[in-house]
Amino acid sequence: MPAVKKGCGMFNVTIIGAGVIGLAVAEELSSHVSNILVVEKNHTIGQETSSRHSGVIHAGIYYPVGFSKARLCREGNRLLYEFCRKRNIPHRRLGKLIVATDDDEADELWKISNQAAENGVTDLSFLSQRQIRSCEPEVRATAALFSPSTGIIDSHSLMRSFYINAESNGAIVVFNSEVTQVRLESGHYEVEINNGEHRCQTRLVVNYAGLHSDKIAALVGINIDEVPYRLKYCKGTYFSVSPSPRLNHLVYPVAHAEKEGLGIHVTVDLGDRIRFGPDTEYVRRLEYTVDERKREQFYQSVGTYLPGIQRESLHPEMSGIRPKLQGPGEQYRDFVIKEERHLGYPGFINLIGIESPGLTASIAIARHVKSLAGKYLSA
Repeated sequence: MPAVKKGCGMFNVTIIGAGVIGLAVAEELSSHVSNILVVEKNHTIGQETSSRHSGVIHAGIYYPVGFSKARLCREGNRLLYEFCRKRNIPHRRLGKLIVATDDDEADELWKISNQAAENGVTDLSFLSQRQIRSCEPEVRATAALFSPSTGIIDSHSLMRSFYINAESNGAIVVFNSEVTQVRLESGHYEVEINNGEHRCQTRLVVNYAGLHSDKIAALVGINIDEVPYRLKYCKGTYFSVSPSPRLNHLVYPVAHAEKEGLGIHVTVDLGDRIRFGPDTEYVRRLEYTVDERKREQFYQSVGTYLPGIQRESLHPEMSGIRPKLQGPGEQYRDFVIKEERHLGYPGFINLIGIESPGLTASIAIARHVKSLAGKYLSA
């Protein structure tokens, strides 16, 4: 990999973070401007949030009306399917069932359908108990909503495609390079890497440091508690199942307003492996061990709509951590995607709290960042 030299001159753009969003931004911007640097503290691309998730292409059903999450998810859904077809990225538009197991949950399906329609998602359809039994014999439910535009994707292939094309466009991507200071000086930013091992100047900074994006914002001088940008870590655990039920679609329970997340759901990967999760657990530090004691919680939750599952068939799989802007019980927060001129940092673009549906919205977010970059994109 190319190394950043000490005193490496002036870049037009420095992107902090080589997760899926950072790489999408790198490809998008490098198609329009030269001299782009991407710095990543890990040894390769997508080592944190971007590789520890369900791999779902979302439709944009649940988000509050007017949130950029809803708009960017809906736009990103379309763009991502087009991109996958063009680049031969492994994916499958297999659809999702949101299942109700009693009358109260069936009433909630109408609310979900109305919310989706307000967000511009108009392809949902209701399924009767007979229709559910026909398409998913192992699922027990009284009613369901079917989302045909929900799918799954090989996120690693997607990231590799962004990465390869960004480098083909001339972007420099460096690893094992942790940003330890950012200073605004005379109309440009000085970016310090690995505690002074290297220093670079750049006209534009795109902060997509994922789980660490609030800390990068603090480095430049932003009061992340006042704004507020301080992240809360929310861990999600997954269990695999063997022997596995035969399922043709993703299956989600009805999300309850008083709970965090969308509930423990069933995902199918591109190899037809079944996985349950994620749950939600706020944590104070980044660690990815899976607590086997959660088996009972998963069994009870999934068993409400997959009664054939056996407790002993559940096995710890993996975990991931979401960079949430809201803590437990707090009001739902939108993505932060802002050029921070109003805070006194022109040319510093923050992307903070980019959790789900960040993967789905990656191309749409990259295009939005390009529009924010504006006059800074001078070749």
